[in-house]
Amino acid sequence: MATIKAEKREKSGRSKLTELRKSGYVPAVVYGYKLESVPVAVRENDLFMTLRDEGRNAVFQLEVEGKKVNAVLHDYQMDVMKGEFRHADFLAIDMNTEMEAEVNIVLTGDDVAPGVKEGGVLSQPFWTVNISAKPSDMPESLEVDVSGLAVGDTLTVGDVKSEWGVNVVDEDEKVLVTITAPRTEQADADADETEAAPDAEAGGGSGEAPQETE
Repeated sequence: MATIKAEKREKSGRSKLTELRKSGYVPAVVYGYKLESVPVAVRENDLFMTLRDEGRNAVFQLEVEGKKVNAVLHDYQMDVMKGEFRHADFLAIDMNTEMEAEVNIVLTGDDVAPGVKEGGVLSQPFWTVNISAKPSDMPESLEVDVSGLAVGDTLTVGDVKSEWGVNVVDEDEKVLVTITAPRTEQADADADETEAAPDAEAGGGSGEAPQETE
């Protein structure tokens, strides 16, 4: 299990936080199991490396003043333009208690699905599902096999959750994947004519531009 060292910090204003970030640290807070909320700071590189090597839902040890607690990255804020962490929330956890987490869905077999080969359009309305599991059993992602789907087929949470072996929090009716028939050229032409019809009627047939009134 990876370890991230954290330093206690005092709650401070914007200038102090900016200075902290410029020095390579991420302002953060840790709270949760047997722990009051504590403002801390961690090296940004340590956080990046841990998430890269262990995964977004990984459990790691957060060391604060020599004391280690099992924790996960509960929430964070990013500067999208710079690709830098702005703030992080660490949740101290009990390894024997289930916790909820959002897990990525990975599709497999989409290149051989009959519906795709026939020209159907594969859509994935949701890219994640919410599950409940002990930290040590928390997967980084869950696979959905779509290799047998034809045009018009749909897969929901209820169709695949038994294959995952975890407790899924989302409702069974949540749609994960669909394959729909492609639009034909005639359907596109009909749609264009329908959209153009109101414009033709609005012209009035006079060919003259409307006059402004005083």
